[in-house]
Amino acid sequence: MLKSVKTTAAFINFNAHKSLFKMKRSKQSAKISKKIKFSNRQEFDEDHNNSLAESFRQKRLCCSDSVIDFAYKKKRVRILTENQREVREDCEGPVVYWMYRDQRVQDNWAFLYAQRLALKLELPLCVCFCLLPKYIHTTLRHYKFMLTGLEEVAQECEDLNVNFHLLNGPAHQSLVEFLKEVDAATVVCDFSPLRLPLQWLEEIKEVLPTTIPFVQIDAHNVVPVWIASQKQEYAARTIRNKINSQLEEYLTEFPPLIKHKYLNKKPSTKVNWRSIYNTLKCLKTVDEVSGVMPGYKNACRKLLEFCQKRLKLFHEKRNDPNIDALSGLSPWFNFGQISIQRCILEIKTYEHKFKDSVVAFCEEAIVRRELADNFCFYNQNYDNFEGLQDWSRKTLNEHRKDVRSPCYSLEEFEQARTHDDLWNSAQLQLMREGKMHGFLRMYWAKKILEWSKSPEDALEFSLLLNDRYSLDGTDPNGYVGCMWSIGGIHDQGWAERKIFGKIRYMNYQGCKRKFDVAAFVARYGGVAHIKT
Repeated sequence: MLKSVKTTAAFINFNAHKSLFKMKRSKQSAKISKKIKFSNRQEFDEDHNNSLAESFRQKRLCCSDSVIDFAYKKKRVRILTENQREVREDCEGPVVYWMYRDQRVQDNWAFLYAQRLALKLELPLCVCFCLLPKYIHTTLRHYKFMLTGLEEVAQECEDLNVNFHLLNGPAHQSLVEFLKEVDAATVVCDFSPLRLPLQWLEEIKEVLPTTIPFVQIDAHNVVPVWIASQKQEYAARTIRNKINSQLEEYLTEFPPLIKHKYLNKKPSTKVNWRSIYNTLKCLKTVDEVSGVMPGYKNACRKLLEFCQKRLKLFHEKRNDPNIDALSGLSPWFNFGQISIQRCILEIKTYEHKFKDSVVAFCEEAIVRRELADNFCFYNQNYDNFEGLQDWSRKTLNEHRKDVRSPCYSLEEFEQARTHDDLWNSAQLQLMREGKMHGFLRMYWAKKILEWSKSPEDALEFSLLLNDRYSLDGTDPNGYVGCMWSIGGIHDQGWAERKIFGKIRYMNYQGCKRKFDVAAFVARYGGVAHIKT
């Protein structure tokens, strides 16, 4: 954490601060600058309402002039090609950053690494994003959120002399063709533990010219997945210390991505952002959520609002669906529009005021989130029955023939037509708001198990509905959340009962003891339906 510096003013004046760091600094002064922070955070927040993005910009300037002077941790980097080179040193083509999971400019270790290579070799730098007309269960809701965020990325790239190219079609075709056309010096890409993105890498390697290095950076996790653990972890308790013991090394401030001085010969793609929607083949009946604004700047506003209004409630009230105590940042995390690490750095500055809440948030945002990436990376069956542990498959198989009464179809679940008004209200929240409260998502998924013909159907239905409606769908946390609720992943065996076997059980009466169920039902209007 940065240390306070005594000043005659209540807080450091931004303009003076900026001028100071425009001066040429020695290594010693750079070290001192890293310790500066605003001495009165409350006054800062009041005077700079909704300007957290500007605060972050100043902190990057305090950290370093650019990534070229920053002690970049090379353990974040994996070289995917056999020749183990990071870059071709004998060409004049650009360094290409293939963006897919982390859709932002600043606070992006992959983008920063790409600029680091380009600056060292005095090469141009460009960004490519490969747009697929359909991706798993994503809908128009997801595409609008993503494309609006990418439009902001494209503008920021232009401001930094970094060309942005929106390519159409799968990466092994559109990206590789682009790399050949510009004679790329190297291609740097994001990391995702999911099946399709991992498949994309293999498809690219098959057709990528052997002269072009292929480099991957985990810019999504604080501790890179392959560094945190080299195997699938059994539970949070087995990975927690492995991650927390490395936070001092990895949970650092970011250097700035700066205006690039080596220009591309090929101009940026001219994108008609509105016309893109005509090319999509996704489900278009699930439209955007009113009031949820995409992009980095809006994510900063959401973070500031959480820190000022809800963080104090997080520790004690986060499991009550009737109280607004959560960050609400998961859609922006999912699309990589804001760095999880950046959010944690900011939230930790409130530790002296809300210690228990900060500790609880870090547990969920770091340990639990990275545990989900660990599971998906090391388990190819992260979204189906075969991916469950031996004990959970065994207990579910033993109760496979138990009578399910009632038993609902996918259509009945999707239309919120069950006999349970709480479940229906949770489903309606998901459909209307693009999210479901975390506590209720557990109850929601477990009831799908109880009211489906088989565990396989339950997993399929829960994942499809989550991916279709939730703005944080098609994400490792969503997969693990359903696998935990239905299949006991990262959990233990409990008292045996019908249908569930030894999988942890939840019921309506238990929810009533936790929170005001009637108030939640009244808010969303779920009505009990009698199955005929």
